[in-house]
Amino acid sequence: MEEISWIIDIAGIPLDGTMALMTILTCVIVFCIVFFCSRNLQMKPKGKQNVLEAIVDFVKGIVSDNVTKKEVNDYHLLAFTFFMFVLVSNILGLMTKVVIFPDEVSFWKSPTADPLVTLTLAFIAIILTHYYGLKKQGAKNYFINSFMKPTAILLPIKIIEEFTNVLTLGLRLYGNLFAGEVLLTLIAKLGASSPTKFVLALPLEVIWQTFSLFIGAVQAFIFVTLMMVYMSHKIEAEH
Repeated sequence: MEEISWIIDIAGIPLDGTMALMTILTCVIVFCIVFFCSRNLQMKPKGKQNVLEAIVDFVKGIVSDNVTKKEVNDYHLLAFTFFMFVLVSNILGLMTKVVIFPDEVSFWKSPTADPLVTLTLAFIAIILTHYYGLKKQGAKNYFINSFMKPTAILLPIKIIEEFTNVLTLGLRLYGNLFAGEVLLTLIAKLGASSPTKFVLALPLEVIWQTFSLFIGAVQAFIFVTLMMVYMSHKIEAEH
């Protein structure tokens, strides 16, 4: 049977309780990681501070590859926030996949394994690129730079491109995470079907969950990299 989410009915409006809880949990985990690792900062970092600074420097490298050096700090925190949320969201469901089966309802999954979540993240990212483009260049210069260059003939294509950017950015993340969780669920069901199959399924589950850490990090990297590429197109004037 198909695995479904826990649905809550609020005033006649259905709410995906699984996604709501997992999104809140992701935000709490991200906050706790940053809070814990940033306590008692030292000039010579060690331990937990090293971990946080390594992530910060990694994200700063992504930003610096796409914007000018003097603008890195303007977008670094934004990129770091997106990276941490997507990374934790990815790992939360893939590395710790837990499925509870009253009527095949799942109470635990990656927020990024839901297309509404990933498309919302992508939509917010694209909207922010427009906001910062308008903020830096002004309405007239922004419109010309974003939609009228290198030629005004491309205006319809440029407009369509904004919608396709949201779809590709969101669906790429969703597809990879959804496929990973489906595979983990199938392996778990295989192991639960018989003791013999459990012996076969256990190492497969362990191997795939280990590999999921790499998958989650790569997808977070790709998401933030593409977001900053789109950002650079909006804030930098074409010549």
